[in-house]
Amino acid sequence: MENFYHPLFADASFSYEESDIIIFGVPYDGTTSYKAGARRGPDAIREMTYNFETYLPRIDVDLSGLPVCDLGNLEIDCLPDLVIGQVEGTVRDIAADGKFPLLIGGEHSVTVGAVRALSPECYIVCDAHLDLRDEFGGSAYNHACVTRRVLDLGVEEIFIIGARSGTGEEYEFVRNNSKITIYSPEDIGIMGMDSVLDEIEGKISGKKTYLSIDADAIDCCLTPGLGTPEPFGLRPEDIRAIVDRFGPGCCGFDYVEVCPVDNGQTAAVAAKIIREFIGLKNKD
Repeated sequence: MENFYHPLFADASFSYEESDIIIFGVPYDGTTSYKAGARRGPDAIREMTYNFETYLPRIDVDLSGLPVCDLGNLEIDCLPDLVIGQVEGTVRDIAADGKFPLLIGGEHSVTVGAVRALSPECYIVCDAHLDLRDEFGGSAYNHACVTRRVLDLGVEEIFIIGARSGTGEEYEFVRNNSKITIYSPEDIGIMGMDSVLDEIEGKISGKKTYLSIDADAIDCCLTPGLGTPEPFGLRPEDIRAIVDRFGPGCCGFDYVEVCPVDNGQTAAVAAKIIREFIGLKNKD
């Protein structure tokens, strides 16, 4: 297991041995292409958790007393492929112990390590960007390449919810790849979120699925603490609906790309959704 230091998520005070859910942060933004700062995301989210009551009335769960451990932040290397390797080793160890890994980023490239460790059949990601470049900035492990690297790992199906940005080549790649389905905000407006989630649920039923939330899936006018902001996006309520539907059954979960340059809105949404995810995972 890698080394960690310890700013802790509220109500995650159990020991590793006692816990079912294991949180860890990856404070890395070494391949950031626009606005740096996602390395501060894990601690900004943790700090915000102390703002909230332990009781979650919407799902009737109290987080106090739930067996959750926060290991703290990975002491990361410099290069993205090495950081991905650190994440992979950590998630592999957590899963081998029969526990659930909950990763807080950092930039989105770190997700590749978790997916590599868990080998899911399906991958659901909320993201403003396709992230299907084969390389960017001289690296195949740039945050703009994360979904392409996940595809390379052999997942059967990828669902990108909230996508509204990408190169012409990336969109052409999607049109020629039956494994990838995009639901843009416009698609969701036409279909309705429930219909989108029903469609995805029908396709992943019985399959091991990983769930990844990139903070920029949400409209930047609502949560402006983002490294690569995009307008005309999803609402926080949409992300909550997605986590409600797929969180309880997923094999791994991450929330990434919070860049705390705002007044805390983006970290607050992330913290609340992560806390609700934990509650849903522990709800009988």
